[in-house]
Amino acid sequence: MILGAQTLTIPLYAAFVTFRVMGKNYDAAVLSAGHCGLAMGATPTSVANMQAITNMYGPSHKAFLIVPLCDAFLWTLSMQQSFS
Repeated sequence: MILGAQTLTIPLYAAFVTFRVMGKNYDAAVLSAGHCGLAMGATPTSVANMQAITNMYGPSHKAFLIVPLCDAFLWTLSMQQSFS
């Protein structure tokens, strides 16, 4: 039930919030794909989602810099909290 709710919620959130907040352009679309990957899995999933988009429509250097760095930062922050 939770996975079903997450599967429905994440694409809607990425389309209506992440895409709009990031600027409604191509980089925002690739960032939204990466956000879906992070929400449904981990960094490799987000990179695979972004690669699928960029292989078809062209590169987005900004997205490939932002998504993995933000994920690494948030993961490190959460690990520090769990070991404190």
